[in-house]
Amino acid sequence: MITVLCGGVGAAKFLEGLTHANVDEEIVAVVNVGDDEEMYGLHISPDIDTIIYTLADLVDRERGWGIKGESYQSLDRLKELGAPTWFTLGDRDIGLHLFRRHLLDSGHTLSEVTAQLTERHNLPIEILPSTNQRLRTMILAEGDPDELLTFQRYFVERRHQPTVKGIFFTGSEKAKPAPGVVEAIEASRVVIIAPSNPLLSIAPILSISQIRDALEKERGKTVAISPIVGGRAIKGPADRILESLGYPISPEGAAKVLAPYISTMVIDSVDFDLAKGLEDSGLRVVVTNTIMDGLEAKIDLAKRVLSEMKAHS
Repeated sequence: MITVLCGGVGAAKFLEGLTHANVDEEIVAVVNVGDDEEMYGLHISPDIDTIIYTLADLVDRERGWGIKGESYQSLDRLKELGAPTWFTLGDRDIGLHLFRRHLLDSGHTLSEVTAQLTERHNLPIEILPSTNQRLRTMILAEGDPDELLTFQRYFVERRHQPTVKGIFFTGSEKAKPAPGVVEAIEASRVVIIAPSNPLLSIAPILSISQIRDALEKERGKTVAISPIVGGRAIKGPADRILESLGYPISPEGAAKVLAPYISTMVIDSVDFDLAKGLEDSGLRVVVTNTIMDGLEAKIDLAKRVLSEMKAHS
């Protein structure tokens, strides 16, 4: 078994490579739900949905999220009626959210709904939300005065422009791992932390104490892929957030966030000169191409990670 801790776009790309790498093992994706939002009465799980759309070959490849060829008549009508429309929802996307809302209102858990969506999209992996309880990432944004924003208001409405002064995970103290999450971590031969924002996408998963404890125990088989390459984030504001919270904008910054839970760090070839410093901190380092700019590159990265972990198991 292989378990992958996931955010959205970067994780979805890695999972696409992993599922095409002819791996004869069960793959389990444990996905961040700190970004989840209630909008127009719908329950939206952006990271879960991005993974589903990517693996089902429905995703808008140019944007990395949403559905290709999408229409927006519902959103246009909402705008005509004076409703807030800063969060973009396409018509087919809304259909999925209506399906999720219906099942949740019928008494199903988020895990059960996600399992149905995975099956209906005929996906080759198991997708588990990190928790079925309410867990929300909150951003303390610099301003006059400072503001506490939900993730989506910071990331979408404010276009992730405000300087981040702090990140909080409301509900984490009560949140329990979704069924199967801890068991997958314990049973896997390798646990991979996908190239996702370590503070916004992975930290919410780690805020759940039982998941954190399981990863600490399984640290020897856990590897993280750096989302920072050549001093910048591949996508999103990870570099700016690392800097504003006092971390280096480099694989070393990501490693500082993840160090208690990993034994190995995968970095891009352009960051080769950082390998020794990471090794001196106690990590084993794998240097390879981590830019997933096509399916072959995604497959190659997945194979390299698995082969390196197998060689040192």
